[in-house]
Amino acid sequence: MAKYCFFCIFAAIMSIDNINSKIDFNAPVDRRGTGCVKFDNLKTVYGREDLTPLWVADMDFEVAPAISKALDERMKHHVYGYAIPSPGYYQSIINWVGNRYDLEVTPDEITYIPGIVRGIALAVNYFTRPGDKILIQPPVYHPFRNISEGNNRVVVENPLVLHPDGSYSMDLDGLRKTVETEHPKLMILCNPHNPAGIQWDEETLREVARIAAANDMIVISDEIHGDLMLDGKRHVSFPTVSREASDVSIVFGAPSKTFNIAGLVSSWAVIKNPAVREGFFHWLEVNEFNAPTFFATIATEAAYNQSASWLDDLLVYMAGNIDFMEQWFAQNLPAVKVLRPDASFLVWLDCRDLGLDHDQLVELMTDKARLALNDGAMFGKEGSGFMRFNAGTRREVIKTALEQLKQAVESL
Repeated sequence: MAKYCFFCIFAAIMSIDNINSKIDFNAPVDRRGTGCVKFDNLKTVYGREDLTPLWVADMDFEVAPAISKALDERMKHHVYGYAIPSPGYYQSIINWVGNRYDLEVTPDEITYIPGIVRGIALAVNYFTRPGDKILIQPPVYHPFRNISEGNNRVVVENPLVLHPDGSYSMDLDGLRKTVETEHPKLMILCNPHNPAGIQWDEETLREVARIAAANDMIVISDEIHGDLMLDGKRHVSFPTVSREASDVSIVFGAPSKTFNIAGLVSSWAVIKNPAVREGFFHWLEVNEFNAPTFFATIATEAAYNQSASWLDDLLVYMAGNIDFMEQWFAQNLPAVKVLRPDASFLVWLDCRDLGLDHDQLVELMTDKARLALNDGAMFGKEGSGFMRFNAGTRREVIKTALEQLKQAVESL
């Protein structure tokens, strides 16, 4: 009898995550007036507030209940002084990346970072000097360029190859030639790629590592979308593909996109090679860049330790959103092509067949369709004619947005 009760209790404990993970992703959540960029900054960015916001890369869903519960419990203690991470904080990250994408990490190889964009900026300032060159592959997440040029570094480009079917590949021959002639100190790799949602395959990443190792170039791998793999695909973390990749890489990741907690500013860096790691980690420590708030550490532990089934449910819902978009455009507005992402809730829309120039496309989306999307040109000139659509919202919102777009196109 005692044995039976023990297993009942154990089963109940193990099921807590499943019970707490159930969220109705179709339920409305009013985010206006909460100080969120996505809704409350529309007037500043777009000049009007009557837009459906489908731009900033966070989601309109409530976080996993385990995260809210952990934060609520901590907030009940009404002293919010200096804090240290619990012993389980770093271990929760180590376990997550090991189980999810076979990235083996020891405690000395990982540190807290106050956001991935800030982390990249810190790496740029530590590993390079003004005038040094940094390589990016547009169309790509615009802060890569902003950080580099804003810190007086020189951006060199190796644009992605756009194929007739709308897919992209990496120009490895071009990468090799550019690295050998321009001698960049750093390459910022987006893996999975934003805005196109591409999970780079192992051989592509191995070749990037070979080129980097042969030319004494460090590769910063931004892997923030790595947990958001769709359709059963698996994330390929850059340092796992070869010894060379492990030796040249700085990996940045976070629970922020995955669990919709970007406002809590919790990210991490993994550096396997001690020759790259030790000086940088020491510099972060003496400047207290690696000191997290308790909000960040508590939410991260609850996310990684207790919210995996919430994420599983989210990914099913998100794949359904993208299925809906693909079918809707094919049936109602075939001039706009959807590039189905391997990962993430961001969808790259090819609008070139609408026959509009850049300014006309932006006007169509904003003034006629009343949609706040990310203008593709912000990711580089290669993004002209494209728009980035945030599908991390209720399906009903997406349906309404697409109908508004259809009406706007018909009015041309």
